[in-house]
Formats: sequence, structure tokens, C-alpha cells
Amino acid sequence: MDQYVSPLCERYASTEMKHIFSPDFKFSTWRKLWIALAESEKELGINITQEQIDEMSAHIYDIDYEYAKEREKEVRHDVMAHVLTFGNQCPTAKPIIHLGATSCYVGDNTDIIQMKNGLIQVRKLLLATIKDVSEFALKYKDLPTLAYTHFQAAQPTTVGKRATLWLADLMSDLSNLNFQLGNLKLLGCKGTTGTAASFLELFKGDYEKVKELDKKIAHKMGFEATYAVSGQTYSRKVDYLVLSVLCSIAQSATKFSNDIRLLSHLKEVDEPFESKQIGSSAMAYKRNPMRSERIASLSRYVISDTMNPAITAATQWFERTLDDSANRRISIPEAFLAIDAILNIYINVISGLKVYPKIIEKHLNAEIPFMATENILMYCVNNKGGDRQALHEAIRKHSVEAARIVKEEGGDNNLLDKILEDPAFDITKEELDKIVDVKQFIGCAPMQTEDYIKVIKTILSNYEIDDTGMGTVNV
Repeated sequence: MDQYVSPLCERYASTEMKHIFSPDFKFSTWRKLWIALAESEKELGINITQEQIDEMSAHIYDIDYEYAKEREKEVRHDVMAHVLTFGNQCPTAKPIIHLGATSCYVGDNTDIIQMKNGLIQVRKLLLATIKDVSEFALKYKDLPTLAYTHFQAAQPTTVGKRATLWLADLMSDLSNLNFQLGNLKLLGCKGTTGTAASFLELFKGDYEKVKELDKKIAHKMGFEATYAVSGQTYSRKVDYLVLSVLCSIAQSATKFSNDIRLLSHLKEVDEPFESKQIGSSAMAYKRNPMRSERIASLSRYVISDTMNPAITAATQWFERTLDDSANRRISIPEAFLAIDAILNIYINVISGLKVYPKIIEKHLNAEIPFMATENILMYCVNNKGGDRQALHEAIRKHSVEAARIVKEEGGDNNLLDKILEDPAFDITKEELDKIVDVKQFIGCAPMQTEDYIKVIKTILSNYEIDDTGMGTVNV
């Protein structure tokens, strides 16, 4: 191969998402918009025949790309090149194709349609991810694990409860996605500066017909409404708001991937690992968390890519400038392709994640003695008649020595043994085992997990999840 190919298309993104941003989808949508325009104009009294509309409808998908390419070399205008290409295939309809419209009629409306379809595809993947993380959380709701603050050992939680933190982020993303998707509107046919002057002239000054034209086109293209006001283009803040949804998902995915990478280092979990997969070209024994690293890597791209529409929206001049065009051709599709890959990898990791309870227990046992000292102290005071101050001092000395052995000698934490051997505590091993039972330290984690998964299931019931785990909105 002697030409550059985007890795997002070659390595990462799904066929479904690549199709949404493909030339076939884009230019067939242009033709659908031209048909919607002609149909609406005909319905509002413009002299357009059904024969012309039928002719256009017969040539939605057979796009002559070579002819369009040659025309664009001549006219230096991509929309006009495709107007000429469509007209060449539809000689009867040629006089009325693009009637009254400006380039942004097909360009901007198609961008909105692509982003709408892209968000729907992202939502399917997001729902599948939420479903898989929910199942993981429920499965491990009772498995105690060492929790960390500042990546220092803290009070225990459960593996399932930790997963609810990933879930909460994803649910926030779902809410945000639904909001932006629900507020997405079509540009409609607003003309060269947003005044619809050409359509007002076409309808001989009938403003009501101009407004009705917008409504008809929107409904034909699957939208409830168009933006009330615009310049030649819809506000580029729309692009920013849409990509902000993807940025938010990338943040959630990065947090998840970072946790998995840290847990992999602790040997508490492993990503799915194929039987012949190679973890390192030099170190044959390694099982690097490469999928989580890929999530982090692609997410970093999406997060930084969100700056593109932000700057573009901020720097538009008056009714329009063209410095947005080249940037948007890259930044919007690439963000969707990347988030598509991210969620597919997330699903792969969480659905095949291997958990190692024995290692988790080992890490807990190394820290629980320190965490249990207050409980031991109170038990011995209340049940053994011990002197609190004397016992506190004894625990302090034993803890310092136990920590020294762990850190300086690499030994095991023997604090509990020291307490058992100290007659001041007058405690049996059976009593001590009950006090340091890790389930005494996980608080409400199992119940919180169950309660939250019930909430998730109620929300997911508003969607249809098919056999592949993909989700769509119930109608």
C-alpha cells in the first residue's frame, strides 16, 4: 500500500460507523435532500412534476463518482459537481434539482443527519456497555476488595461496588447523549444568509409557504423541527455540543481503562487474553493490558479533538466563513469513529475480564490488621475490661513494628499475631477472627450495588437490547 489510510478506518472503527461517514451515505443523503426539497416545493404549488421526482428517486444510490470528480476539477465546487452529476443521470429533473437552495442545504443538513445517526449508533454501544458492566457489578457485589484513595490502601469496598462507579459515569453519558440527540434539529432551507430570500421569491412573497417548506423537509428527513434562526449554516456550537457527548464518554472510558491497568499491575484482574496472543516481543511472559491502553489512547484523541469544534464555533464571522469546512470534514467523523472503537473495546474488556479472588484476598489480608485496630481496641475495652490508654499504646508499638517488618524485611504483616501473644489484650483467635472479618468493613457496598443495578435495569427497560447486546429505544 503506497498511500496513507486512517488507522481509525483500517484498525479500529466498526463497519456501521464507517458507513455513516462514508461517501455513499453522504452523497445519497444529498440526493434524498434534493428529493425532499422538490417534493415539498411541488406540494406547495411549484411547477414540479411527479415524473421528475420519480426520476430522481430512481438514482439515489447509483452515484457516478468519476463523473463527479471530473466536474469538480472544472467547477472547483463539490456541491455543484454533484448537482451536475445528479442532473446528468436525471435529465428530466435537471432543471429543478437544488431549486432555490444554497450549498449548505445539502452540506449542513447531511452533517446533522450523519451526527444523528452517529449518536444513535453510539447509544447502541453505550447501552451494551452499561448492560455488561451491570452484569459484572452484580456478579461481584459481595466480593470484598481493598479500596484506594490516592492509590493508598483505604477502607475496603467490593469489586461490584467499584464497578458501579464506572456505571454511574456511563449513565451520566447516556443522559447527556439523549438530551443532545433530542435537541438536534435540521438546518432546513434557510438560503445564502439565513433569510430564505430565494424561497420567499420562489413562493411570490408567501412567508407562510416558506415556513411550511422548512417543516415539510424536516419531517421527510425524520426530524421534528429545524433551527429557528441561522446564518447560511447552523450554529457551529451544535458540533461542539455533539462532540462534547463523545468527549464525556471518552472521559468515562479512560477512567475505567486506568482502573483496569492499575488492577492488572496488582494482578487482581486480567483483560481477555487469546491463547496465542503475544504480550511483548521481548518479554514472553508478559500480559500487558493493551486493550485498556488502547481505550486510553483513543480517548485522549477524542478529548483533545473536542477543541476543534469549540474553536471553530468561536471564530465564525457573521453569517458564515469557510474556515470551518476542512476542519469539520476531519474532526467530526474521526471523533465518531474513535468513540465507536473505544466502546467496542470497553465491551470486549468488561465482558471477558478475569478476576482473581485469591490475590484480592491476599492484598486485603495485608492491610486489614491495621484497619481493624480500632475495632480490636473497643472490643477489648468493652468485653475484657482492658485499659483503653494502655491498649492504645500497645497497638501503636505493635503496629510500628509490624510495618517495619513489612517494609524493611519484606515480611508478612504479623500485627494480629502480636496482639494474640500480648496478654494485655486477653483475646482468643476465634474472637479476633470475627473482629477482622473483612465483611465487617465493607459497609453498605453489596446493598448499594443491588439498589443501583435495580435503577439501571429500570432505565434499560426503556430500550430494546437485542441478542448482540446492542440497544435501541423502545417505540
